[in-house]
Amino acid sequence: MSDVRYHTVLKEMPEGERPRERLALYGERALSPAELLAIVMRTGSARENVLSLAQRLLQHVNGLGGLERASFRELCEVPGIGPAKAAELKAAVELGRRVLASGDDMRPEISSPEIAATLLCGMASESQEQLRVLLLDAKNRLQRSVLVHQGTVNSAQVRIAEVFSEAVRDKAPAIFVAHNHPSGDPTPSAEDARVTQAIVRAGKLLEIGVVDHLVIGRARPGDSVRYVSLKALGLGFD
Repeated sequence: MSDVRYHTVLKEMPEGERPRERLALYGERALSPAELLAIVMRTGSARENVLSLAQRLLQHVNGLGGLERASFRELCEVPGIGPAKAAELKAAVELGRRVLASGDDMRPEISSPEIAATLLCGMASESQEQLRVLLLDAKNRLQRSVLVHQGTVNSAQVRIAEVFSEAVRDKAPAIFVAHNHPSGDPTPSAEDARVTQAIVRAGKLLEIGVVDHLVIGRARPGDSVRYVSLKALGLGFD
């Protein structure tokens, strides 16, 4: 059955699972990075559909950050990409970079957990746990996203100083914390609450606000992104 799904063309998928149709129904923010890349690349290869190709590409380059760092030649070497798709991908990445550089008013304001979860939905497809920090300005606008830790997210593995190191360097007055559960279930654990409590306490000492801590899970077909806000549950926050 896995081979059948692997070779299935997008036209054979239910409409609610096709990237273009999902974008039209739910908006671009509801789509995963792989779905957005599939729309950019438009077609797959003889061996796989474009969505499978996009997912494999993200795994190969280690996420969107790796896609941004990959050169044109490196992308061309990925099976199924080639010069045309590599050019489309590099152009899309460069457009995104220029949008962010065009002015402060273009930076998203993280005014709710839902907006943060949408920006971080790519974490849902990661095979390892990641802890990321969004650095915010005084108006809660995104300055940049930082990968703080990859691996098991618990109090024994995560150094709290590393959570705040980039915020201190950039003089960011607030941060938004998030990590993923590769199992797909975003239900917070007791250890998640302990890590959150330690981060919030450190933030008070450093006078850096901790807006929230999200756990990102894997979206179901037709959903945008699954997440849980520890602040909303009162876990780790006073």
